[in-house]
Amino acid sequence: MNFAHEALSQDLSLTKRDLFYKDVTLFKSQKTVDKLVDDLAATLDLDRADLNIRATSKGLVCGSGLIIHLLDGQVLRVNDSEGMLIPAGEDIERFEVKNDVRWVLVIEKEAVFQTLRRLQFTRYPGLPGCGLIVTGKGYPDIATRQLVKTLSDNLPDDIPIMGLVDGDAYGLDILSVYRYGSQNLRHENEKLAAHRIQWLGVRSSDLAGLDIHLDTLIPITKHDEKKASRLACFTWRSPKTRFHCRKELTRILHTRRKAEIEILTSGGSASQLVEEPRGTSCLVHYICHRILHFVEMST
Repeated sequence: MNFAHEALSQDLSLTKRDLFYKDVTLFKSQKTVDKLVDDLAATLDLDRADLNIRATSKGLVCGSGLIIHLLDGQVLRVNDSEGMLIPAGEDIERFEVKNDVRWVLVIEKEAVFQTLRRLQFTRYPGLPGCGLIVTGKGYPDIATRQLVKTLSDNLPDDIPIMGLVDGDAYGLDILSVYRYGSQNLRHENEKLAAHRIQWLGVRSSDLAGLDIHLDTLIPITKHDEKKASRLACFTWRSPKTRFHCRKELTRILHTRRKAEIEILTSGGSASQLVEEPRGTSCLVHYICHRILHFVEMST
């Protein structure tokens, strides 16, 4: 609380990482700082930004259809071939989205994001118009959630916003954080929840049609099983999403296998990350097929 008071009284902006290094012996881990800051904001019924404390940005975005205007006058022009770090919401004046954007894809994993970026997938010729690709590198930070929330609230309904996550309990939990919010920041969920995001995949039920067999998937662990059982009881607001997610979780628990995104690129070995574009044909085919489906359903 003293650090927050100091930041406010001196009009300074601190990151949670800054706070951790102010007294490493006291805090012991970054998670302790994260929880204390979130609890303080919730107790005071404030957003974390109101305390002049922010998380270090980690999310990336690519796609030349997006321009970010900052409060200091800078204009950031996102492009198709590079991933741009998503600025903190406190620094952003507004987002500008060009008229030719037709879809938005939110990806769980940075490795998959980087593969699609190298392919300049945001302007892939097999898709209807250009797109935007976002990754939170796993569980998303606030800046990434704010971007997805802004797109969800302001883009026309005929532009689908889709999530590509692992076909396991953790992937579905990440999807739920984007769509409904997180437990840790429940006091800010209405400002961060992107209710329009839809589940593109990966679904284990899709894999048979791609000639990917069950025995090539990764066996689930005890932690996976516990997470899946707990998530199956989650109250999904959309009946359709609730049905499909619980069906997928039941399938995971029954088969004792999970489908990671990398299974679409590794030729049957989900432990091998994508490094070369030559191994991406199944991934590109799958994503294109699913995006076309959502675009068609949105029009």
